[in-house]
Amino acid sequence: MLKLAILGFLHDQPLHGYELRRHLAALTGHVRPISDGTLYPAIKRLEADGLLVRETEPGSAAAPRHTLHLTPAGRSALLERLRTPEQLDISDENRWFTVLAFLRHLDDPAEQATVLRRRLGFLSEPASFFYDGARPLRTEEVTDPFRSGILLIARATTRAELAWLHETLATLDGGPLPTPPTGTP
Repeated sequence: MLKLAILGFLHDQPLHGYELRRHLAALTGHVRPISDGTLYPAIKRLEADGLLVRETEPGSAAAPRHTLHLTPAGRSALLERLRTPEQLDISDENRWFTVLAFLRHLDDPAEQATVLRRRLGFLSEPASFFYDGARPLRTEEVTDPFRSGILLIARATTRAELAWLHETLATLDGGPLPTPPTGTP
């Protein structure tokens, strides 16, 4: 997801490395802090792959600063990743938020809707954090107050996201929408 986030932020505007790190921390820092030891090697790989270039600007008071710019190949790679996210990008909430943060870069509402429908399909499947054998447990079946809390929060979050997905899909294409599921965790 780091590659997607880097390309997405650079699609918005060229950035210095420290600015990019600040944007990344705002998006994912609470979940997965990004160290310099992770970020700068990723930038170098993207440069080597021709997806971004580094331009040197004179520093105002110190050493020259390097600004990162997305290349046409980087723009194409970003758009392709957004069009066809991996299943884990759809099912993992943190990865999904990264996809969602940059989905606006797809100009075609039909392509945006296709990605949102994949998430809608995922959320429509019965799931839980806790199971009785292969059967997902519902909030009402869990007696542990902490596990019940997890399920209650997940249910509220899922319902809010489902409502948003239905509303956004209606805006994007106005087509018939599936009925929201009633049996969420």
